[in-house]
Amino acid sequence: MVVGGYVRKTWTESLAVARRILLELFHRRRSLIFWAIFPALVLVLNALILQERAKLSTADAFANAAPPSLVGAALFFSCLGGSVATVVAEREHHTLKRLFLSPLSGFSYFLGIFVAHSVIGLGQTLLVWAIALSQGSEFQGNPWLGVTIILLSILAYVGVGFILGTQLARRTEDVNALVATFGVPLLILGGTFLPASLFPDSLLRLAKLNPIYHMNEALLSIAANSTTFADISKHFWFLAIFAGVMVLAGWLSYLRMLQVERRL
Repeated sequence: MVVGGYVRKTWTESLAVARRILLELFHRRRSLIFWAIFPALVLVLNALILQERAKLSTADAFANAAPPSLVGAALFFSCLGGSVATVVAEREHHTLKRLFLSPLSGFSYFLGIFVAHSVIGLGQTLLVWAIALSQGSEFQGNPWLGVTIILLSILAYVGVGFILGTQLARRTEDVNALVATFGVPLLILGGTFLPASLFPDSLLRLAKLNPIYHMNEALLSIAANSTTFADISKHFWFLAIFAGVMVLAGWLSYLRMLQVERRL
């Protein structure tokens, strides 16, 4: 009974946080519009480049461009950049001060942000897949395995976003600088804009330490090549462990931030 009550309380609080964040985004609208336009543009550009340089058909080009355009680019900016912006905005608007007076737990707050950005990320997934399917692309891999990779990617991004948002960003102006400094090199090294197969050996060894590389390779293998779990197990477990570590580190960073905020 105690465990069941705690789970219900945590889930109710998390949904309340997620609903508030999504309503704020809906009222502003511009962020949601940009997060829809961005993955569509990246997908089209990547597909056109692949079609020309790799001599692929339109359908195959979009099938190969969809995974890195989604997990490597779209989810990075909406889930990592979005979670950083959310945490920083909460601090600037003194929302966290009000949270001290409520029974809301740090885990519920983190889970609520994860749920909100999962909704956004899944919306981007549907958009990217719809565009690719409209061009004749076929995805014959295990859909549930693909969804799992996407959810692990969102979890990892939100965890990293919590760390950056609570420890390094103090003002809204810091968000773009942080995302650009940490993100752009990782996106390039992860094979988002340039296939990892073109990397020299020295750069490929470095890329294998990059979680974005494993996100791209895992989802690309499932979506475009219809591989099984055994074929992507190394990528999957790297991503699963990384996501777990980032969640724990993000939660600890949040608790540390609360201690600092209480003293201010």
